[in-house]
Amino acid sequence: MRRSEFKNRPAGNAAKLKVGIVVARFHDDITSAMQKGAEKTLREWKVTPKNIHVAHVAGSFEVPLAASRLIRKHKLNAVVAIGCIIKGETKHDEYLAHAVTDGLMRVSLDMGVPVGLGVLTVNTLAQAKARSSGGSDHGASAAAAALEAALV
Repeated sequence: MRRSEFKNRPAGNAAKLKVGIVVARFHDDITSAMQKGAEKTLREWKVTPKNIHVAHVAGSFEVPLAASRLIRKHKLNAVVAIGCIIKGETKHDEYLAHAVTDGLMRVSLDMGVPVGLGVLTVNTLAQAKARSSGGSDHGASAAAAALEAALV
């Protein structure tokens, strides 16, 4: 369940911003739904289509480097990072989640560009599906968070 302060946030005016979306292809059914949610949020915040730059990468581990490269290439004001890490039989998911979140924080702080964290870290595919669309769309939430931070 989502906390009430994250529901029904009013859209701001981000028409002048350039925004990147980096999407991991691993668990594509989940990440493509989150990408749609992020793009919908960007439209609601008035980001023009020509100022939205999308990059697809193999998996969540590759997202931080792609975010860094997009920022440099397009002089972005914000990035939305989208991926999905599902727990398996080993601790691989924990190591991966730490690496990805640490990498994204490093990109944000080193480059001075907000990164909206839309990388799911869940126990099951059902949890990922529940968090990738509808009222719990973490792609949309990550986009809103990145835009809000960029407009500070």
